[in-house]
Amino acid sequence: MKEKEIAKSEVLIVVELIEYVPNSVVIKTILKKSSGNITAVSFDSGEGFAEKTSPFDSFIQVIEGQAEVIIDAKSTQLLTGQSIIIPAHAKNMIKANERFKMISTVIKSGYEELIA
Repeated sequence: MKEKEIAKSEVLIVVELIEYVPNSVVIKTILKKSSGNITAVSFDSGEGFAEKTSPFDSFIQVIEGQAEVIIDAKSTQLLTGQSIIIPAHAKNMIKANERFKMISTVIKSGYEELIA
């Protein structure tokens, strides 16, 4: 099933774009381009993302609830309105000790000079 595209040039209330689903992580794409993407994510209590690394920086902003973000084995608690940048190539994990919603922004451009 194709996801309905988010309307452009219209006001969004991001926290209302995504609902909680019991025992699940729900991801809704807000904007997806070859240079990066923005997603809204809801986590039910006890859910999370397994440890991973990414070749790009990720900006995480909690828009409801509280999240635990672990970057290179250092745990940080983020409350509503707080954000953190997960550096490229860092081992990271996101946990929901209680349910929460976040916005994730990944910018894929800007690394070309590192490859050359």
